[in-house]
Amino acid sequence: MIQKNSGNNQYPLLVESVSNIVQSSQTRDEKLMAICQLLHESVPYYHWVGFYIADHRKKELNLGPFVGVSTEHIKIPFGRGVCGQVAETLDMIVVQNVDLESNYISCGIDVKSEIVVPVFKDGRLMAELDIDSHAEHPFTEKDKVLLKNLCRQISSLF
Repeated sequence: MIQKNSGNNQYPLLVESVSNIVQSSQTRDEKLMAICQLLHESVPYYHWVGFYIADHRKKELNLGPFVGVSTEHIKIPFGRGVCGQVAETLDMIVVQNVDLESNYISCGIDVKSEIVVPVFKDGRLMAELDIDSHAEHPFTEKDKVLLKNLCRQISSLF
């Protein structure tokens, strides 16, 4: 297991570990949960890590596997909150201070920042990787690159 205090100098190991999870014989949800656990345990400021699965018919996101405090946001309509915005814009969104985001859906008083990365398969949004942090301004360019890379790997699960 990658050490929690290692920070982003361990990102190549995270890429390799996620690749191994994706190629394992587990079910899709077991793999997604293992990825959540890996990220949560490996990056000190990833306090909540989870997946929302896109339901295009209903135009909503459904909570999938996650690690962290339970959330009441089981279903999120496209367009609502940061996750819903990503479902509409199809672009990663980084909110370094949630207090400054007008379309933010509060997930808990400890959450200070959020990054949401879309997962595509054949050009179609399949899911989103959502990460909350209890710190303001924790996400760096290295986080963006890492998470985009991981989401490309994760796309094969859909």
